Amino acid sequence: MTEELKETFTGGAVAVGGGAAPDPLAAKVRTLAPSMTRSMQRVAEAVASDPAACAALTVTGLAERTGTSEATVVRTARLLGYPGYRDLRLALAGLAAQRTSGRSPSVTSDIAVDDPIEAVVAKLARDEQQTLADTAAALDTAQLAAAVTALVDARRIDVYGIGASGLVAQDLAQKLLRIGLVAHAHSDPHVAVTGAVQLRSGDVAVAITHSGATADVIEPLRVAFERGATTVAVTGRPDGPVAQYADHVLTTSTARESELRPAAMSSRTSQLLVVDCLFTGVTQRTYATAAPALSASYEALAHRRTPRQRTTPR
Repeated sequence: MTEELKETFTGGAVAVGGGAAPDPLAAKVRTLAPSMTRSMQRVAEAVASDPAACAALTVTGLAERTGTSEATVVRTARLLGYPGYRDLRLALAGLAAQRTSGRSPSVTSDIAVDDPIEAVVAKLARDEQQTLADTAAALDTAQLAAAVTALVDARRIDVYGIGASGLVAQDLAQKLLRIGLVAHAHSDPHVAVTGAVQLRSGDVAVAITHSGATADVIEPLRVAFERGATTVAVTGRPDGPVAQYADHVLTTSTARESELRPAAMSSRTSQLLVVDCLFTGVTQRTYATAAPALSASYEALAHRRTPRQRTTPR
């Protein structure tokens, strides 16, 4: 993605701390821009930087403005989640109205080597807020609801993740275990594939990969998919290879990587939000059994939180 495009998308973001609702279109653009061709990026740059002007253009006019083709404009609109260019124009008109109502852009938060610690805290907090807002705005709630239903009805749940995504996989599995579901997290690709072979219809496999191209996560998901299990992908690249084996795709915000903040750090924030949404949805649907299971787990762990009294020898 070009530096100009990055600046356009950052400048068009909404400051979460200001109380304004997140901008779904801007969130989609920020998330999907890295997977676009250069010509599609030019279209995305135009609609993000000047939605009012673009809303007034025909598909031919926007193609001429961006030096692309009508087909590229339509493909960009569809990649952003709109059936056609007419739907994108309506969204642009709404976005233009919101921007003219006085909504403030977010502050960029690139961290420099010589930043004082106070600035680091403030910048990271802004970045985390924007990541959460973008993920919430772009998350397909129909796909989320379908994934929740699959988890509620599952005989067994396997969750795959490597590295930082492996930590998120463990978090999801641990949460589901505490409400009485049979869930396992796998970060070893050999164990993951071995487990996937045992899955069948009525089971669920969840793959967590920010890039959408992690082979050690895609392979067990493929096996689970072919065995008839319901498959879910939590990814920042909904058009990535992992999606072809996913019945349900939950899109996370594209992390803004910097030299002092690897993508693994910021992408984990959006992944954890999706995990919490899944867990909360399942808990709501299974409250009659989930609540007692949570209470039992708290009681079982209570003695580990209380320091044991030392026995003084006589």
